[in-house]
Formats: sequence, C-alpha cells, structure tokens
Amino acid sequence: MPAAISEGCSYLLFSVHPVVWLISPHPWKRCLVCDANTIPGDDPPKGDFPVQKKSPKLCGSNYPLSIAFIVVNEFCERFSYYGMRAVLTLYFISFFHWDENLSTAVYHAFSALCYFTPVIGAIMADSWLGKYKTIIYLSIVYVVGHLIKSVGAIPSLGNQAVHVVLSMVGLFLIALGTGGIKPCVSAFGGDQFEEEHTSERSKFFSVFYLSINAGSLISTFVTPVLRGDVKCFGEDCYALAFGVPAALMVLALVVFIAGSGLYRKMPPQGNVLLEVCKCIGFAIKNRLKNRSHHIPKRDHWLDWASEKYSKQLIGEVKMVTRVLFLFIPLPMFWALFDQQGSRWTLQATKMNADFGIYVLQPDQMQFLNPLLILVFIPIFDLGLYPLISMCKFNFTPIKKMATGMILAGMAFGLAAIVEVKINETDMPQLVPKESLIQVLNLAKNPVQVTIQDQDLFQQPVEAFQNPAEYSNLILNGEQQNLHFILQHQGSSLTFNYTVKEKSVYSLIVFEAEGSLSSRLITDLKAKPENGLAAVRFINGLSQDVNLTIDSKQFVAVQKNYGVSEYLLLERDKYNNGKCITEMGEFTLDLGLLDFGASYTVVVTNVSGDAVKTWKSEDIKANSVHMAWQLPQYLLISAGEVMFSITGLAFSYSQSPASMKSVLQAGWLLTVAVGNTLVLVVAQAAPMAQWAEFVLFTVLLFAVCIIFSIMGYFYVSVDPEDLQEKEEKTETPSRGNMISLVTQKTKL
Repeated sequence: MPAAISEGCSYLLFSVHPVVWLISPHPWKRCLVCDANTIPGDDPPKGDFPVQKKSPKLCGSNYPLSIAFIVVNEFCERFSYYGMRAVLTLYFISFFHWDENLSTAVYHAFSALCYFTPVIGAIMADSWLGKYKTIIYLSIVYVVGHLIKSVGAIPSLGNQAVHVVLSMVGLFLIALGTGGIKPCVSAFGGDQFEEEHTSERSKFFSVFYLSINAGSLISTFVTPVLRGDVKCFGEDCYALAFGVPAALMVLALVVFIAGSGLYRKMPPQGNVLLEVCKCIGFAIKNRLKNRSHHIPKRDHWLDWASEKYSKQLIGEVKMVTRVLFLFIPLPMFWALFDQQGSRWTLQATKMNADFGIYVLQPDQMQFLNPLLILVFIPIFDLGLYPLISMCKFNFTPIKKMATGMILAGMAFGLAAIVEVKINETDMPQLVPKESLIQVLNLAKNPVQVTIQDQDLFQQPVEAFQNPAEYSNLILNGEQQNLHFILQHQGSSLTFNYTVKEKSVYSLIVFEAEGSLSSRLITDLKAKPENGLAAVRFINGLSQDVNLTIDSKQFVAVQKNYGVSEYLLLERDKYNNGKCITEMGEFTLDLGLLDFGASYTVVVTNVSGDAVKTWKSEDIKANSVHMAWQLPQYLLISAGEVMFSITGLAFSYSQSPASMKSVLQAGWLLTVAVGNTLVLVVAQAAPMAQWAEFVLFTVLLFAVCIIFSIMGYFYVSVDPEDLQEKEEKTETPSRGNMISLVTQKTKL
C-alpha cells in the first residue's frame, strides 16, 4: 500500500479535525499532571517516567524543536520501506527465479504482515514500553532486517537456499519493525505539543503527511535506478537497491535518538484495543453461558458484558462495531490497490519503456501513485467536491467510497485490456505433442523445405528471409524423429532430427564446402524477463570469432556456422562492438536490441574495417508502450483519494473519541486482509493474467454493490448524542440477573 493514504490520510485529517490527534490510544487520559480525565478505576502508570517539561521551540514559534527530528525520521523511514518494496517483486523473479504467481504471493504476504503488526506495536507502546521505547526497539529490529535483506542479495554469498532464508528473515523483521512503529510515530509527534497549541499540532500532521509522501515519491523513483542502471556482480545490483534503504533506516534511527533529550515522553496508559477485544469476548462468552429461556433478553448482544464492564465502555464499543461492520467489504479495494507493486509492475516489464528522453525502469512506474495523490488531494478538496456541492448533489461519504471502488475496478478493467494487447507479441502457449519451428535460410539461393507428415512451408524460403512467425509442428508423442527434405537448385537432401514436444526450434540451412547442409537449434520459448533483449550469434565465417558486445559481454563462436548461447542485454543501441578474427579486429554494429525481443545475428563476411551481419527478430519486441499504464494509475489514484481519505474521515466522525485507535487498527487490518486475498488468488487459482484482472474487477464491482446496500441502511449518528442515549438507558436490575453465570470483578 503506498504512502499516500494508508498512513497519511489519517494524518491529513488533522487539518480538518484538529482533535484527530486523539487517535492515539486512550485519548481521554491526556492529563498526566492532575489525572482529571482518566477512567475511574484505572491504575496509575507503572515505572519511572520523567516529569514532562516544555520542549525548546523551533525558530521562536510554538512548534517544539523535537518535531523536526520526528519529521526527518518519518521521511527516512518511509524512503526506506517504499524503496525496498518497489524492487521486491522483480527481486523474487530475477534473483530467485521464482515464477510470477509465487513472487506475487510472497510480496502480498509481506505486505499483509506489515499491516497486521501495527496491533503488536500499539499493544507494546500502550501497555508496556511507551511510544518512545517502542519506536527505538522496533527501529533496531527494522535496521537489522534491512541489513540481513541486503546481505541476502549478494550473489556470491552462499547458494540460493541461503539467499532465500536471509531474505525471508529480513522481510519478517522489516514487517515487524515498520508495522510496529506505524501507530506510534504520529501519536508520539502529537504528544510533543502542549494542549493549548492545537492549531500547530494540526499543521504538524499535515507536514508529517507530506514527509511520508515525499519519502515514498523519491524512493520509488530512485531505488529502481539503483537496481537497473547500476551493475554489480555482473547483474542488476539488488544489494545496492536494498542497501540504500537500509542506510536510510539507520539514519532514521540515528536522527530519532539524537532528539531524545527534547522529547516529551508519555508513560504507557493501557491499550483500548485490548479492552475492546476483552469486552466483546466476555459478552459472547457470557451470552453462551446464559442461554436459558428463563433469562430475560437484552436489547443488544454487547449488553451481556455489563456484569464486568461499564456502561460507557459498552456504549462506545457498540458505536465502534457499527462502523467495523461497514469495514467488512473494504479489503477487496486494497486487494486491487496493492497490486501496483506486483502484477502491475510485472505488466510493465512486458512493455516498451522508452519515453524518448528517458527510459523508465518497470518498477519506477509506481512513483506515479504518490505523485498523483499529491496532485489530486487539492483538486478534489478545492475543486471537485465544492463543484458537486454547488450542483446540489448529496455526495455522502458512502457514495464517495463506492465511487472510489468503481474507479479502482475500472483501472483493473483497463489493465486487462492492456494485458490482452501485450499478449499479441508473446510467444504462443505450447501444448503437449506440439512444437514450433522456423527456417533461417543462410544459403545464397531459395530453399524448399518439406517436413515429414507436416503441411508447412508451401513456398520456398528465400535467402536471408526474416520469418514472419513460427509454424506449428504436430507430433505423435513426447518426441518424434522427423525427416527434413531440402530442395536446392535441383538437388534434394534429407536430414533426420529428433523433435521434442513443447519446444521451439530454428532450422538453419547453409552451404558448407560447396554442398547444402542444415542444423536444428533450440530457441527461446518465451520473451526475456524484465524487458531485456536476448541475442545469439551464428558464425558464417571459416574462422573462429571472438565478439565483444560491450565492456562486459564477450562471446566466442566457432567457425562454419557455430551457434552461441543467448546473451541477455539491456535495451540499447549496440553500435560499437568488436569482432576479433585471425585477420584482425573489426567493428560490430548490432543496432537496436529492443525490449523483450529475441534476435539471431549471423556474421556473414568481413568488409573493410567492419563485419557484415544479418539480424533476425525471432521474438517480437514489446510493442505496447508503458504510457498506456498511465490511465489505470490515474483511475486507481483518484479512487484511493475518494475511498481512503473519505473512509477514515467517515469512521472518525462515527466513533467516540476514546475509540479512534480501535478504528485505526480495524482500518489497517482491512489492508492486511486485502493483501491476503491476492495471495490466495495467486496460489489457488492460476489463470491468464488478463483473466485475473477481469476477476478482480468483477469481484470489486460486486463488493461495491454490497457495500452500497449496507451504506444505504446505515444511519449516520453523532457519537456524543448516542453516548448520552446509552448513559440514559437502564441496564437490567440485579434482581433480573440472579440466575446468570457471573464473574465477580472489580469495575
């Protein structure tokens, strides 16, 4: 989930609702001096905590100097997290050589874990360590995870099993660290302000939100450059791409510790989320124990917790459960949204990324989301929403969220269309008892090729004719020995070759020592990964050649039509290669090797100071431009603004001040569940990528309808009015509870 909204949207609300800082747990216990607003019966904080002092001010303003350290810490941490995550899917595919489904599943398992662990961090901060120590300890875990992840990306360190273990351990620690500090840092920033500086506090959260998006925006653009444009150990430099975010996280920790003497550190005050869970659990347990018909019914199932919990807490839990019920359909939105870093990135690897003045890395497209969020928020708040209001249309929060779902569904519909167009340049899917073949005629005259039991190549193959496409070979088993008859200038020659199913071949025909000869060679079955170009060489000279493609790629090819292995190269123009023969050194000009294409280059002869070559494009280059992803990014980013910001504002307005942290936890859990849904689909129902996009589109539209119906019957309330009503409602008297199974507890 991008930085734009998941953490940021709740902070953005501070500019509208200055009291949203109460989202930190137990907001009703903010007075640490007189303890006037604490819950009756709460025990005083345990442990030794310094007397709160006023922090030095920033440049003579009412802003505490300590917030500068917190904002810089958040920028570095978000740079660290999103920079690492931007290249994660391609790391699994290119470094581990996992397939797309497994890579997607692990990516979303990690993302889900990052949104489950905030609950752990909140409990640690509010019930045990306090926010400051929780941030410090979990940041250390965070740093260790980054370092292990970076070391695991060094190719020379052990085998693949070692790399996988180190990477998974690193990702687990990163998830624990980033999720654990997520609910603490923003609330800790709010703690730095005195109670009378509410306007400064609200502006701080806006700056805090901008630091999140700035970290995300810069890192998702820079880290893919470090991965793709910098080479180390002879390949993409994932160690550097993970190492720089690790360094930023170290810097984040150092900056945060540097401000230690300036912070106002609140003691742990108990976790309201834990209390809510206990209250709900007790109500369910008590109801199950008292199922007799003789026991009077109660107005609400949560009233069965009244033997142990106060009216106020039960009433507040009722308010929260009404909103949490509306959260049930929301994970499906996040299931689509978070695929920007997995499926959409993989889609970008199969597209043309040349924008003329700059060639984008496929994982760089993710930077569009935080950029568009920063653009859309003022447009929506200052332009679109006021315009809709002027048109007298009641654009309620539920309608805004449903519209956001529709926009996200439309984005995936466009992604499906783009995927279909991309597949037009893919190699055909091979099935049992089928193979593909093409003929490369390197002789001087046309050749008629006839294959046993096959009705192919009706016309003669011209000399150096570039095949339009592969032809299908139908076999009678897993493999078959076929007779190839070549007719050339009145003579006929027969060659026998064994052909295996699900394979791709090129039959090269050439003249050797005055007679016609041939060779059957194996081709690539699919496009090169990650937008690379594949090239192999056939040496038509009567002497061995050594080819230098660039400063790092060398290949030796034997004489008399020897064939090299494929080389994988970055998309580029290769005009300054070298060909070394017994006669000397010559210039090798390969021209443009394009995204996702596969080439066969034949060295034909030497002329002047250069070698002459003939290039055949065996697999077509990526023809769909990456710019076609822009509409889907526009739609899903607009959907995020309407869905996420509105959803948190709505849930905030519908819950009591004491339950903001519970709803924040519930919101984060919808993100975790959404990522889990993607994991399940990727592993349980493998299908064509365009079909999977369509499936998610249909599912989100269906969920949108369900959510709209739920929202239609939802009655908006003012938490203060509902709380007053709950306080006036009389609970059953003790006389009516005589037969209940009760538990004697201290209120």
